[in-house]
Amino acid sequence: MAYIAGAAGLLVLGLVLGSILRTLVVPRGLYSALVFRLWWLLRRALRLTAPRGGYEAIDRAQTWLAPLMLIGMLTSWLGGALLGFGLLLYALSPLSWATAFREAGSSLFTLGFASGARLKLSVLDFMAAATGPVLIALQIAYLPTLYAAYNRRELEVTLLQARAGEPAWGPEILARQWLVDTETALPELYRAWERLASDMGESHSTYPILLTFRAPRPYRSWLVGLIAVMDAAALQLALLPRLAPPEARLVLRAGFTALRDIARALRIPFDADPSPEAPVRLTFAEFEAAVDMLESAGFRTGRTAAEAWPHFRGWRVNYEAIAYELCRRCDAVPALWTGPRDFPADPVPPRRPVDRRPDEGRPELPPAPG
Repeated sequence: MAYIAGAAGLLVLGLVLGSILRTLVVPRGLYSALVFRLWWLLRRALRLTAPRGGYEAIDRAQTWLAPLMLIGMLTSWLGGALLGFGLLLYALSPLSWATAFREAGSSLFTLGFASGARLKLSVLDFMAAATGPVLIALQIAYLPTLYAAYNRRELEVTLLQARAGEPAWGPEILARQWLVDTETALPELYRAWERLASDMGESHSTYPILLTFRAPRPYRSWLVGLIAVMDAAALQLALLPRLAPPEARLVLRAGFTALRDIARALRIPFDADPSPEAPVRLTFAEFEAAVDMLESAGFRTGRTAAEAWPHFRGWRVNYEAIAYELCRRCDAVPALWTGPRDFPADPVPPRRPVDRRPDEGRPELPPAPG
């Protein structure tokens, strides 16, 4: 029995140490089974709190996923360390189960009330005493990195709201620029999101828990925003190939590269070199309706919808499957062109503000005094 307990203790400590290193220390998107099982469990449990609600109820429930993940990871690691050291103390001494775990907990949390004078167990007591504070310190140091990446992400998502509406949609980005004659600002938008996509590809694959951090507003989403910017760039390249800015190609490349980095960290399978003629889930009817909307907004196309569709599909095939799967796993707002969700929801179109202008020939009245 002692040999089995010792082997089990070493195995548990090895799993805990591996999960800590993969999640907090190694600067690479390494998969931690413990963290992702916890993510799956908490996401399902929170979904149960909104069994009949729509998206807004789901969003309110999933807002708690990120803090619960942080607390759950720390609790799981400390609990695993307690179990591992308790099993080792039991295996290497005549202590009973209760006494072994009591001494392990006393050492792990540096309380020191249950340590004994047994020299051969002192090494384990010292290791347990070092594990607790080091683990808590790593978790505390982890938080500023997470929130710095979160703030960088949400700043650009908030800025996108004026250009793409809530929730964001690629055709809406182009339509709004042509409606208000700000299409010359698109290259700057693409450059900003090219940099943000590269940042998110690095940060969200290294720290996948960032995927559980939701936007401050329910109809905003970094993932939906990225898809919208990429769709806008692909639409412009497909419909106006000669006049589309070079930044459109760059943001598309940065975008689907970032999504692939995140997919590798989450072990989502994908085709690394898809054929431009491969099918996509977006239908031609949806694409044609979007092109008609763009033309009504003043967007002058160089190709018809039928001529542009193969080119748009050739771009979208690089990122659609990963984007849809991430939207499903993150319970993102069900925006247009972002795929299905695990909860029943109709696609939500962007909310466009009412175009209010003063009557022609009538000067604006001065504000009333006092």
